Amino acid sequence: MSIAQKPPLGWNSWDCYGASATEEIIKQNADYMAKNLKQFGWEYVVLDIEWSEPTADSHAYHKFAELCMDEYSRLIPAPNRFPSSANGQGLKPLADYVHSLGLKFGLHIMRGIPRQAVHQNCKLLGTNKTARDIASTTSICMWNTEMYGVDCSQEGAKEYYESIFKLYAEWEVDYIKIDDICRDYPIEEVEMVKAALDSCGREMVLSLSPGPAQLEKAEHMKEHCNMWRITDDFWDKWELLYNMFERCEKWCIHSGAGHWPDADMLPIGPILQDYDKANRTKFTKDEQITMMTLWSIFRSPLIIGGELTGFDEFTLSLVTNEEIIDINQNSYGAHPLFRKSVNGVEQTAWLANCNNGDFALALFNLGEKETIVTAKLPVEGDYTISDCWNFGECLMIQNEVSCNIPPHGAKLYRLTRTK
Repeated sequence: MSIAQKPPLGWNSWDCYGASATEEIIKQNADYMAKNLKQFGWEYVVLDIEWSEPTADSHAYHKFAELCMDEYSRLIPAPNRFPSSANGQGLKPLADYVHSLGLKFGLHIMRGIPRQAVHQNCKLLGTNKTARDIASTTSICMWNTEMYGVDCSQEGAKEYYESIFKLYAEWEVDYIKIDDICRDYPIEEVEMVKAALDSCGREMVLSLSPGPAQLEKAEHMKEHCNMWRITDDFWDKWELLYNMFERCEKWCIHSGAGHWPDADMLPIGPILQDYDKANRTKFTKDEQITMMTLWSIFRSPLIIGGELTGFDEFTLSLVTNEEIIDINQNSYGAHPLFRKSVNGVEQTAWLANCNNGDFALALFNLGEKETIVTAKLPVEGDYTISDCWNFGECLMIQNEVSCNIPPHGAKLYRLTRTK
């Protein structure tokens, strides 16, 4: 795959707006990214679910809501929420705006075909078959009422998927997040989606959600998508972050150019804004540093979930740390060195290679009290060491790094061999 040679960096509207994002919201976050984040490598602005639903107003879904749809069973934007889509323009004007800022535009879709298209027996582009001919009405999403699955064995199924990717190519979409597909992973449908994308004439990052993905399907995922979720929706709860260490340990060997296990969005800054615009992440500062450190050394895609225009100085510092971003984008071979309990406090360490011969070393305190974490390096030699978060003084060390870490906290070091 020629795209996503490094983990994608971007923003997604779900954590802060759920189903209710509007054209204005997408533009304001794109403006902020262009001004404050683009120079650090952030580029994707992703509109999440329900952009075709006129009455969407929160993180909750409106059951069996009437969606905006064209004559060929393809969902189109709700013009009351995306005014520039009027007169059949779709999301092309919004994508144009994002592109004008030097950024890329991403879009969420659901697996399958709209139920309303099936009930109305609507036409499909490029075939005389109809929506009813290709629908698998027993294949439904457990948390959203809008779609039926597609029966890939039926004539017309291929043409349907080709038609929606043709539309996204016309809109100049750069990134597709397809939902209700990663966990159960219907192989025939995944392959049909990938073939439709490949034939549409435009390169797009292909991201599969939600997880947890099946580890035994890893090789197939690496051939057919760029990102796949290794977890269900990730929120600002310590137990979810704690559990991510085990997931990352299992998946770290599958990270590589063009294919990235995805630990999900970063719930930092203002989130859940449909409930309270003052609501911010419940992660402590130490927990946010732990999350960013793990996501970076593991090389997960980094997709911000919070409202960008509400970032404070600390939150902005998390996503503009050039050392952290460089390790995420350019290291390789990340793996845990150990995970153990020392004096009743659980701790772990990860090591990765950097392209210039340096090492990245991450130390984590997973326990409930301050502790010293010590890691012996698996290679001999003398090194200078720099603190990636605090930019502390460089110290000479030999084969061992030791530091005091607060509860739920982390340290990330870059080690440069001196001889």
